[in-house]
Amino acid sequence: MRHRCVALLTTVLLLGGCASQRTQEAPPRSPAQVRAEIVRLMPADASDREGWATGIQAAFAAQGIAPTTANLCAVLAVAQQESGFKVDPVVPGLAKIARQEIDRRAAAKHVPGFVVDAALWLKSPDGRRYSERLAAARTEQQLSAIFQDFIGMVPLGKRLFGGLNPVHTGGPMQVSIAFAEAHAQGYPYPLRRSIRDEVFSRRGGIYFGIAHLLGYPADYPQPLYRFADFNAGWYASRNAAFQNAVSAASGIPLALDGDLVSPDAGFGDPPGATELAVRSLGTRLDMGDSAIHRALGQGERQDFADTKLYARVFALAEQMEGKPLPRAVLPGITLKSPKITRKLTTAWFAKRVDERWQRCMRRAG
Repeated sequence: MRHRCVALLTTVLLLGGCASQRTQEAPPRSPAQVRAEIVRLMPADASDREGWATGIQAAFAAQGIAPTTANLCAVLAVAQQESGFKVDPVVPGLAKIARQEIDRRAAAKHVPGFVVDAALWLKSPDGRRYSERLAAARTEQQLSAIFQDFIGMVPLGKRLFGGLNPVHTGGPMQVSIAFAEAHAQGYPYPLRRSIRDEVFSRRGGIYFGIAHLLGYPADYPQPLYRFADFNAGWYASRNAAFQNAVSAASGIPLALDGDLVSPDAGFGDPPGATELAVRSLGTRLDMGDSAIHRALGQGERQDFADTKLYARVFALAEQMEGKPLPRAVLPGITLKSPKITRKLTTAWFAKRVDERWQRCMRRAG
């Protein structure tokens, strides 16, 4: 009997030890282990896998973002979708697209075509004529450099572009240059020339791409919505769900674009469609116009979901619909860019990236 009790006690202790081990967090992985997993997860046709793994692992470490398999696959899926793991990908027909954009801006400013031709005939700082460099441009980095020189050296450049380079995104993850410039604090590498130039490098494109994709808290049920936010802006999927609830409560159709206030609105400008629809609910929400406007102004922040406006709109909409409403919706945005030659949407982008993410997760086992 004594032997059976000892055996039973030993079994209980062993099981208890196993249970406690299962509840413990896995120990943090070394940089070498993270790089090894990235190499293993990358698509078979990607070149310089070790170089990509080094840049990705360093960006995760510098930003304090956990290099979980799901997070690594998210970055790899976006990079594959945006560039096919090319640091400065070739854009078909870029020279023609750029000249059309210059001509469009010139027409809008009532600048005659012969004046544009004369400006492009001038020699640029590298000794070639602007027209020659423009005809030879194959990548966004090359085009960005041309516009930087054109704006800085030719008076017509400032008139057409107002001092702002019309190349707005770049690099292997096609991150917004404005976003990178706004989030440059803590960038772990010495600047070669500018943040714009860093975006077109592998290390900078990866760093700022990861910051845009994963550098903000979002309580989404699926990565799909974070991929949509990468294309449409932080919290666009959550805000589109809020617009859906506003429309359900008010009966006013709204474009589910995730913009709660007009992106270009300034002080004193009239309210946009979403704000007007919310104001129509003011009495039932027990909120005045100024309180509604202040709350909507938090739409690009995480704590918008903690506002009275957010809670009361969803409560009212769900009461009227008689069912729970989603807290994340794919934004209904049609992508517009001189580079895009067919009808594409944010939802299309998010789903394509999500498919790549799922394949990556299957490779991870």
